[in-house]
Amino acid sequence: MKPRQRYPSDLTDKQWVLIAPLIPPAKGGGRERTTDMREVLNGIFYILAGGNSWRMMPHDLPNWKTVYHYFRAWQRDGTWTRMNDALREKVRLAAGRQATPSAGSIDSQSVKTSKKGASEAGTVAKR
Repeated sequence: MKPRQRYPSDLTDKQWVLIAPLIPPAKGGGRERTTDMREVLNGIFYILAGGNSWRMMPHDLPNWKTVYHYFRAWQRDGTWTRMNDALREKVRLAAGRQATPSAGSIDSQSVKTSKKGASEAGTVAKR
C-alpha cells in the first residue's frame, strides 16, 4: 500500500518516539486495538492546527469518529495533561533547567472600550 501524503501537522519520527510511550494502552478484555495510534494523533493535530471541524477529517486519516473518540477520552482521563507534563520536563531538562519550574509569572492587560456605551456605539447617529 502506498504511504499517504504527509501533512504539515503530522508527527515526525523523532516526535513519535517521544509520544508513543505516553499513549494509554488498550483496555483489557476486548478485542485487540487495530487503530494506528500515530495516525490518530496525526488526525487530532490536523484538526487542531487547521481549525477544521471533526467531520472535515481527510479520508486518508482514520475516521473522524475514531479520532474524536480518542481525543475526548484522553481529555477526560488526563492523558493530555500527563503528555504535556512529561514533554515539558524533557524540554526543560534538555535546556539544562530543573524538570519542574520553581516560580511562575502571570501578566494581564486591560483594554479600554469606547467612551460611549455599547448600545450607543452600535447605532447610527441621527441627523
